[in-house]
Order: sequence, then structure tokens, then C-alpha cells
Amino acid sequence: MQTRGRSSRKRGSKLSLTKSQPARPPAEAGTGTRSSAPAAAGVKSTRASGGETVPFKQALDLVEKTVPGAQVAVVSTLPRGSLQIVQPTKLPEGMLKAYAREFHLDDRLSWQALFEHRPVTEADLVGKHDRFVADFLRQNGLVHAAAAPLESPVLDGYPGTVHVYRTAEQGEFTADDLRKLADAARQMDAALSKSRESRRTSHDEPALTLTPMPQSRLFVFDGEGRQILTNNDFETLDAHLRELMAEEARARLNKANGQVMTGDRVQLPDSRGDLWTFRFVVYTRNPGLGEGPFVIVCMQPTCAEWASVRPQDVQADAEMARLIPSLKFMRTEFHRGPTLGEIAKQVHLSPFHFHRRFADLLGLTPKHYLLECQITQAKHELLSRRKELAQIATDCGFAHQSHFTSRFKQATGLTPTRWRRLADETKRH
Repeated sequence: MQTRGRSSRKRGSKLSLTKSQPARPPAEAGTGTRSSAPAAAGVKSTRASGGETVPFKQALDLVEKTVPGAQVAVVSTLPRGSLQIVQPTKLPEGMLKAYAREFHLDDRLSWQALFEHRPVTEADLVGKHDRFVADFLRQNGLVHAAAAPLESPVLDGYPGTVHVYRTAEQGEFTADDLRKLADAARQMDAALSKSRESRRTSHDEPALTLTPMPQSRLFVFDGEGRQILTNNDFETLDAHLRELMAEEARARLNKANGQVMTGDRVQLPDSRGDLWTFRFVVYTRNPGLGEGPFVIVCMQPTCAEWASVRPQDVQADAEMARLIPSLKFMRTEFHRGPTLGEIAKQVHLSPFHFHRRFADLLGLTPKHYLLECQITQAKHELLSRRKELAQIATDCGFAHQSHFTSRFKQATGLTPTRWRRLADETKRH
């Protein structure tokens, strides 16, 4: 398929950024291990100031070239339990605000792509007068829409979609368009995964969990308390934990008081007593998911996973992007117990406004994030066995050893000594 203004391209040739751009000298090429996934070949990453890998622009350019349309957008699920447009910034401001304000609840296009694990179009949606199409797209001069699933646009385990919108004149999406969109989405996934991998350090958390973290961190329960989001590894979770998650979802559905959305932080123990932290978000109405109430359950990211997020990853959400630098500051300074005022100052907000928006947009409070940083460092120190508990307490910012033990048990369900013993047993097996 030829793109407009590209008449010199051979018909039927596979379009990729590596072919459409002149080759760079080796010295300018990105560093790091090259991905072995063939799909990654079509997307090259640029470098932001400071050397950060930023693959979004190239990935979106690839989508626009292979599947022409009027607008392209990346939608992500987030640990706060909702959908959000995260890319690109060039979308009309009114469109971004309308989606964030109300139409994320009507985005059946994204949810259907995620549930069916394939590209879908507006023609696949239930009803000819779907509100997402009738009131969101048409108000912006758009008629046709297609979406393909993405594995993890921003955070590991939190899926999303890439949308392409067309005007009436540009016509409907063909089967060939959807095939190309699916291929572009796979290339985007590979590039984004590689970018996150390049940001990780030796202090990432997989070795710090008694039970391996599942790849999927997002779960959806229907009105009967059944987990309905397929293609995730819910069934691989600890059986006791799965049972408690379902019970908690049913209990919250029974207590729904008519509010469209309510959310709370919940800790649940697995069969070993290790606590897992979730955000349970109850929707009494969410047309995008379907009829009836739903509960979206978000397994909270680790502090290392949060620390890998950069403002440019969510640049279409300017308010969230503004808050991201505070995560780096807290992870660097947690040991000395920075005040809320100090943290808020990093992003030029009042303490009150910072705390409220941080909790709303990220799904956890600054206090909980600081504690996560403390506990994570304490786990590293416990496993290294180079320090006594009292020294670990001091170095991680706790007032004294008993304070450390109390907060550690509050966060993990286990005392530091028992957690280390179980961690050692886990490594031996």
C-alpha cells in the first residue's frame, strides 16, 4: 500500500522506519543490547536530552505511514484503574480533555481490542449509535476508528491500545489496514519494552518477591465477582490470593453506593502471609466495559517500575507528566524523610494540590510511595546480610529498629527476619 507523497516506494514493500530514513553512522546509533525480536526492526528510538530512549515518536510515525488516518493516539490502562490517552501531544486539546473528563468511560473500542486480542473498528462496536463514536469522534470531525492492542505502553503489565481515526472522506478500515495496524502495534510493543529494559538497574524487584510477579497487573471482575479479562495470568496467581481478590470484588460491588467510580488501596495476603498491594476501583457504570457494574483491580507497580517512567511516556497527559519527576526525587531522598512541601516544590505545586493530584493520577499517595522505597531498600539490605537490623533501620529512614520492624510488617505481612528466611528458602528452591 502506497502512502501519500511516497510514490517512489515500491508497491507491496514493507514500510519501516529503518528503510525510510538514511542510515546513521555507528557512533550515533543507540547503545544497549539489540532486541532479537524481528518486529522491533521497524521502530528506531531517538534520544531525549540526557540520553533517554524515546521510541514513541518513531512508533507513531510508523503507524501513520502504514495505516493513514487523520489522528493517531495511544491509550493506556494505568494503576489508578482507568483509561487515559498518553500519546501524542499534537492531538487537539479539546479532544484530550473530553476523553479524560468523560469519554474514557465510553471507550469500548479499547476494551474490545483488549478482550479480543485483535484489532477492531467502530463497526465492531455494539449499536450503531455508540457514544464514543457519535459524541466523541464525530464532535471532532471523525467518523471511522480502529484500535489494536498493546502489551504495556507505559508500565509493565498494564495493557493499552493504539487508535487510528479517519474522516468520512478517508473511508473505512479494510482487513489489510487492520493487519498492518496489528503489525505496527507489535513493533511498538517491542520498542517500548526495549526502552524500559534500558532504564532498569540491578536493583529491580523480581528477586525481591517471595512469589514471582505475574506479567499481567490488571484484572477485571464483573457483577458476579468473576475475573473476565482474558489473556492474562490470573490463574497463575496464588490460589488463596485469587480467592481473596474475588471476595473483595464481590464485597465492594455489594457496597456500591451509586457513585460512578470509587477506589481504594487494599492489601491482601497470599498463602504464605506475604501481602500484595492492589487498587480496587468500582464502577457502577462503565459502558466501555459493558452492561452492569465492574471492578478493576490494579496490582500496584514497584517503586523501581514507577521510577522507570519518564514524562515523555505520558506526554499527552500534561498533568501526569508534570508529576513524574517527583517520583525520582522521592526515590533518591526517601532515606532522609523529605516533607510533602519539599516534594511538591520539585514540581512547583502547593502541598495540598500536589497530594490530591498525585493520588488521583497515579493511584497511590506520596506517603505510600516513600514507604515502598524504604521497604525495597530494606529488602536489599536484608538479603545482603552485611548490616544489622538497627543499621538497616537507620539507613532506610526509619526512626529506630522497632519502628522499622513495625512498618515492614505492615507493608509485607512479615517481620524482617521471617521475610529474609522465606526469601532464602525461595532462592534455594
